[in-house]
Amino acid sequence: MNRVKEKFFVGTSGWSYSHWKGVFYPEDWPQSRWFDFYAEKFSTVEVNATFYRTFKDPTYETWRRRAPSGFRYVLKAPKWITHRKYLQDVELEIETFQRSAALLGDTLGLVLLQLAPGTPYDPGRLRKALLAFKDPSRIAVEFRNSQWITEEIRALLQESRSVFCSVDSPEAQLMDWVTSDVAYIRLHGHKQWYGYNYSDQELRHICDLAKKMALLGAQRIYIFFNNDFGGCAPKNALVLQEMLSK
Repeated sequence: MNRVKEKFFVGTSGWSYSHWKGVFYPEDWPQSRWFDFYAEKFSTVEVNATFYRTFKDPTYETWRRRAPSGFRYVLKAPKWITHRKYLQDVELEIETFQRSAALLGDTLGLVLLQLAPGTPYDPGRLRKALLAFKDPSRIAVEFRNSQWITEEIRALLQESRSVFCSVDSPEAQLMDWVTSDVAYIRLHGHKQWYGYNYSDQELRHICDLAKKMALLGAQRIYIFFNNDFGGCAPKNALVLQEMLSK
């Protein structure tokens, strides 16, 4: 696995994209071994699939077994929690998801809780949801509505030691909030959702932000590229890794 420094975990949002064949994955590399190829290049992956559907225990157990030493998964919390019930009365769903996530053992890095854009601004609701997890410090929160970017929310995340997800997208700009000893950067595409190719100048800015977060107290910084179209994500992630290693 191509490591940067131990504190920087760089990866992409998923690894099983057919359009990466010939762009990231070699043409003659069997799809059954794509994860092995991916894990040679990156130290982490964000699993978006857990947002859309449930997986049986053997899938989590297989993921755990296939992960090389030091590799970390980040699981996106199910949409039923965030986009159907808007964090309201979700204790049972969180308990069920936690049981599955625990099957990853020490390969589980974080859980990503992405709030739906229409989630009503309600700090109490967010606090209750975070505390429903056994360890709120393992939960990263991504806000898809700027109404949530307040000092009240920043203090709430700091109090629970939950992780603020700094987002770059056509609708959001990266921020340097560090609310625990872990930081999180999620890159959807600066000017275009999911298909944007970051320039070297933009990647240097992201690199500088990650290093600043380390100076602000983050012991681990997760950085994920969610611009998978055209294979931009792995391409950009490899360049950023090289920048962070210098």
